[in-house]
Amino acid sequence: MTECAAPGAGPKAVTGAVRGLLAVLCAVAVANVYYAQPLVERIGADLGIPEAGTGAVVAAAQAGYLVGLVLLVPLGDLVDRRALIAVQLAAVAAGCALVALATGSTVLLAGMAVVGLFSVVVQVAVAHVAAVSGPAERGRNMGTVTGGVVVGVILARTVSGTVADLADWRWVYAGSAVLVTALAAAVVALPPARRACGRGPAVGYTRAVASVFTLTATDRVFRVRALVCLFLFASFGVLWSGMALPLGAGPWHLSTTQIGLFGLVGAAGALGAARAGRWADRGLGGAVTTGSLAAAVAAWPLIGQAGNSLVWFAAGVVVLDFAVQAVHVTSQDRIVAADPGSSGRTIGAYMVFYSSGSALGAVTAAWVYAQAGWGAVSVLGAAYAGAALAVWLADRRAGA
Repeated sequence: MTECAAPGAGPKAVTGAVRGLLAVLCAVAVANVYYAQPLVERIGADLGIPEAGTGAVVAAAQAGYLVGLVLLVPLGDLVDRRALIAVQLAAVAAGCALVALATGSTVLLAGMAVVGLFSVVVQVAVAHVAAVSGPAERGRNMGTVTGGVVVGVILARTVSGTVADLADWRWVYAGSAVLVTALAAAVVALPPARRACGRGPAVGYTRAVASVFTLTATDRVFRVRALVCLFLFASFGVLWSGMALPLGAGPWHLSTTQIGLFGLVGAAGALGAARAGRWADRGLGGAVTTGSLAAAVAAWPLIGQAGNSLVWFAAGVVVLDFAVQAVHVTSQDRIVAADPGSSGRTIGAYMVFYSSGSALGAVTAAWVYAQAGWGAVSVLGAAYAGAALAVWLADRRAGA
């Protein structure tokens, strides 16, 4: 177990090398949940899965991830997180190997479910950073590590589409299995970290799992940040699940690889927002949240130009991804501040809202596009972002 130390005592708990390793770990691990999205047609054709059933490939990973948020992330408050991270990475590698070697839908779906279930290692890593960081550096450290998560989500489609075009879809998962195994070995080699002392009492596993309900019901700060997260990531999901529809259609007719390059644009915006953690450390988290939510709403008129101008569309992608990541960092910093030692159950509960919002955005974007086109989808994305801003401003007024 890690030793409890007063914040700021002794050597820094999170060095630049550790931050970098955990950010890479998060990017690589979470990408496994999203690799399949541009590949489902190829996977279905290879394994004889009917077109109507290919959605189950992505759904299996997403369902596993949601279960892992509830059942596995809280374990980080009860056991050595360093060991837990290594074990979960090994399980992700095993799941990737199953997917790469699958000859039928049963093994494929089992492998995808295992990949999703244990890819919640990224939230254990974020909770670890929150727990071992002192108040003066927590925002910065969490900003760097969660930046890896967002970059992994965004670039997964680019990587998988490109590798599949150059080789075969199986190589996406085979390569990831090797890379994740190497990261597991690197985590084991890390020295034990001293954690910052939390002030809350320890809770058992059952109570930790129930935190998504108890925190929502009893903790106003958590409840507001979680609702903001749900609506904001619904807006984020509308963009990243729906953007292939207008870009693949006229007048652009972009290929999967070309569409995936917009992931680089989004990653630039997300990485730029890593500085939001430092602003939070200076007590500016509230102002950053307000400004970023307003920017998220303002990004959608630009994104709505996808059929007319790729330049304006790209600008909107940068603004939205910057705003989403900035709010995400400041929200996580705020909800764990009272008790960093219980960051596992807190972040696990918070991420349930993240996943639910992302799924809501993906489902509604496809339906609205089929009914009314990209202009209506842009209105939907702006409405979700506006709902997040409304929840935030209503709470600010009530607090005042």
